Amino acid sequence: MAKDVVIQAEKVSKEYRLGVINHGTLYRDLQSWWAKVKGRPDPNAEISDLAQDASHTQRVFGDHFKALEDISFEVAQGDVIGLIGKNGAGKSTLLKVISRITAPTSGQIRLRGRVASLLEVGTGFHPELTGKENVFLNGAILGMAQKEIRNKFDQIVEFAEIGEFVNTPVKRYSSGMYVRLAFSVAAHLEPEILLVDEVLAVGDANFQKKCMGRMKEVSQEGRTILFVSHNMTAINSICKEAIHIHDGRLVDQGETSAVIQRYLDSGQVGTNGVYSKNPEELKGKAVIFRVAVLDHTGKESGTLELNQGFSVEVCYELREALSGLSVGLQVLGEDGYTAIYSLPDPELEPSRLETRKAGRYRGVVKFPPCALNTGAFYIRAGISSSAAIYSVVEGLRIEVHDSVGIIQMVGQSRKNSISALQLPWQVETI
Repeated sequence: MAKDVVIQAEKVSKEYRLGVINHGTLYRDLQSWWAKVKGRPDPNAEISDLAQDASHTQRVFGDHFKALEDISFEVAQGDVIGLIGKNGAGKSTLLKVISRITAPTSGQIRLRGRVASLLEVGTGFHPELTGKENVFLNGAILGMAQKEIRNKFDQIVEFAEIGEFVNTPVKRYSSGMYVRLAFSVAAHLEPEILLVDEVLAVGDANFQKKCMGRMKEVSQEGRTILFVSHNMTAINSICKEAIHIHDGRLVDQGETSAVIQRYLDSGQVGTNGVYSKNPEELKGKAVIFRVAVLDHTGKESGTLELNQGFSVEVCYELREALSGLSVGLQVLGEDGYTAIYSLPDPELEPSRLETRKAGRYRGVVKFPPCALNTGAFYIRAGISSSAAIYSVVEGLRIEVHDSVGIIQMVGQSRKNSISALQLPWQVETI
């Protein structure tokens, strides 16, 4: 392994045997067995993370599911790498293999340096211990001396914003407090390698911004970061390179904006502005089974006119009553940066905290003429709450054309901007 390479994956594959109970502890095995006897979902199941879309039958061989297949790559010291791909592609499984939470079925991972991982809410925390005790426990797991941890302790607590709750058992923490403390510990205890999953999307926008800033600082200190996210803006802002995982395989690697562009252009999610799945094929508490872009006549279309409005339809199903849901969409530019972000419920509206009943829902958001400038854009829809990300659909490509504008008539192109709204000007002689 080259001197500056800190992560080296060689032909890594991971298979799971469907329906087999083996979680590594007697307690979890009994818990899963009892759920099976009662006909309830397995509380320890990982397959929903690996194959949310049950149509991925090409990855099932007999009673085995291929989560990862022959993945090879190298990461040098100080690199910040983004892992992208749709739900169930194998991104989280790859991080679990790298962090040695689970072993590869074949192939090997070579690491140089201490690894800190933030893969799930509360990973590495003991629920009966206080926040302070868990900080020292995590530091000890990372191989740090108590003196080192004490020197960083005040910074960790301040960043996590848990102040007066630091001596409270973490089992009483909200999911947001869990994430804040877990990230703060991972980012401040100076691991050489930091693995971060989509868990950062749990929590408020201000803390997410703090996390992005902290990861940039960590990368400038020469430490290595692997970052999984569906947020292309976040990936683009902090990652110099990206890896695209599709159906358990590494299909693309290189400069971030180029990889994102190819990923969004790949048409893996839907064509002609439509994503549609049979809800019965999708796993999860809440799933999006249809996203459609509708032109001004209500017809499904991936090509829109600049001077005509359009709509986006999002259909989803809740399998159980859920509270604090955020269902909305983003429109992203070709560079992966968010152009428009829209939620059906105002972010500060208290009714968002109310429980939404199980059932199927349809939401439609209308865009006025000239809301988007000419060019290519991508639609991303999602369902989340403060506790979890339930479902994400992304990659729907739309193109906005201007066939009647005077600029096009004289052979010129429009100025580069997100929208083409004609704002009111008052002009007078002075």
